[in-house]
Amino acid sequence: MATLRELKGRIGSVASSEKITGAMKMISSAKMHKAELALKQLFPFRRQIETIIANLLSADAEFSSPLLEPREVRRVCVAVWGSDDGLCGAYNANIFKRLLPLIAEYRRKYGDDVEITVVPVGAKICKAVSKLSVPRLKVSVPEGIDSKSIGNDVKRFLEDLCGKFTGGDFDKVDILYMHYRSVSRQELRVEPLLPVEQSAFAVDGVGQSNRPYIFEPDVNTIFRSVLPMFLLAVMQDVFTENRASEQAARVMAMQSANDNAKKLLEQLRLEYNKLRQQSITTELLDILGGQIR
Repeated sequence: MATLRELKGRIGSVASSEKITGAMKMISSAKMHKAELALKQLFPFRRQIETIIANLLSADAEFSSPLLEPREVRRVCVAVWGSDDGLCGAYNANIFKRLLPLIAEYRRKYGDDVEITVVPVGAKICKAVSKLSVPRLKVSVPEGIDSKSIGNDVKRFLEDLCGKFTGGDFDKVDILYMHYRSVSRQELRVEPLLPVEQSAFAVDGVGQSNRPYIFEPDVNTIFRSVLPMFLLAVMQDVFTENRASEQAARVMAMQSANDNAKKLLEQLRLEYNKLRQQSITTELLDILGGQIR
């Protein structure tokens, strides 16, 4: 049985843990709200680009872009987003578990000879992916890119993927990431990035406007300029949603840890009070026994 001193030490340790998890929850919550705000700010930009492309597609014109050209798939690239830091529950484990059947799906769809390149973003997912031992599978860690990358780094990452696609290193590029819905709900998504499919522009009711447009210099030139902007908007969304989802997972993990610490603290205090009461009762009995003698 633990002594009063031992129980008091354990109570102090658990109480400190409760304060730490509570503080970490508040920090993660603030970071999550910041990522939420960034998503809201990105939405109008992406929606406007999608509307412009929808209007271009409605025009009676020929379109051509190396980013649109489908080809026989012999080399597949899948970019996977995870976290750089821990303490976010099963966030990275769930992403990794989805990657494994995705790789098997590529084998079934494109044949056993298909070459698969996994591009992990985030230190934790990099560590998990590096342990994969699958034939004809290569892991390519992007230099200078992590889950917190923004701005020019995101653009450079996208340009590298597009360059390898147009250069023939990849015949298909998919993205695997955690889509952010709310603090308690995130869902894994696998979406095609390259070649760009026209169905990508017809989401959430996006469509062409009824207003007449005059395109200068010509529709195809505008389309070639706007398409990379659309892909950049998509990539910025993915990085931001990954950050929001990571922090949401960390908020839930810290909330769970905080609740467990509170329960343990209550149990320890109850045990401490019982032991203290027992000690006081024993001392009183000893005093009374001495007086009787």
